Amino acid sequence: MYNIALRIKTFDWLYILIIGVVFAMLLSSLGYVLLERDWYQGAMFGALLGFSITFFSLVFITYMNHSILPKISEIFWLPLAIFFSFLSGFLGTLSSTTAAELFDIDLIPLFHTHSVQIAVAIGFLTYIVGALLYRFVKMRNEKEVVDHHYVQSRLRSLETQLNPHFLFNALNSIAELIHQDKDKAEAAILKVSTFLRNTMDEKALIPLSDEVRNVRDYVELENIRFAGLIHLHIDDPMPKINVPKFSIQLLVENAIKHGFIGRKILHISLSYDMSENKLILQNDGKAMKNTSFGTGLTNLAQRLKLLCKGSIEITNKEKPTFTLYLGDCYENTYC
Repeated sequence: MYNIALRIKTFDWLYILIIGVVFAMLLSSLGYVLLERDWYQGAMFGALLGFSITFFSLVFITYMNHSILPKISEIFWLPLAIFFSFLSGFLGTLSSTTAAELFDIDLIPLFHTHSVQIAVAIGFLTYIVGALLYRFVKMRNEKEVVDHHYVQSRLRSLETQLNPHFLFNALNSIAELIHQDKDKAEAAILKVSTFLRNTMDEKALIPLSDEVRNVRDYVELENIRFAGLIHLHIDDPMPKINVPKFSIQLLVENAIKHGFIGRKILHISLSYDMSENKLILQNDGKAMKNTSFGTGLTNLAQRLKLLCKGSIEITNKEKPTFTLYLGDCYENTYC
């Protein structure tokens, strides 16, 4: 019944505990009221019963999924699941009955005279409830797997689109240099080779330090064409977080493409705001007139959304400023 691939999360067990305790309290209170007994005593016993059954279920099912199922044939999974689910209800009932006596909780006489029979009945009921919860968790996990594969497929598609975008721009720059300065063109080709070698990591998220290194290499490449007129300033130290690959490089590329003015130095700065978990890239070039995103920035916006539930915004048009909101990207770890 419980597939080895099934992942039962901590929150799953928390929800099961809450549902089990509340359901047992309501059912037990109703039973006590019908038998003209104190409903409060019934609620207390129900809380003990729900907690005990959930505790034994957590121990047995976790042990079964991690230590038993991987070592046996799948044909034995269902019988074992039935056995351990039943055992959780059976032992949970006996232990809660014992605890109730220790805490002087009033018990229905049947629990004194037929405790084993009642424990068996609740054991079978536990299996039925467990089977329903299993179906729910399994469907949730299957949806997560489908969503994960969709995101990975979409990311691969975006990265396939992104790499040619960079290469086309770089090759266009080299083509211009060939007619102006062959030595600079040769140096540019070597720089492109080095840059691409540094960015061949297949991971969609890379350390910010690696992205900054790639950006520095990219600016050096562009400065061959722009005679060192691009000045890059990066706040130090930067946090130890992960960011989408090519994220900052795309913003720097955009700043150079749209902000460069003749022979004037273009200053580009990168800073980080820890309070809002955002990166800010600003330049002092041409003011922005068109705020619509092209291929590269649209690509970046989609990758930010998929990887980090983040976003990108233009926060200043006069002094072109882009802000990357990194969202709740779980790979981000502050040190």
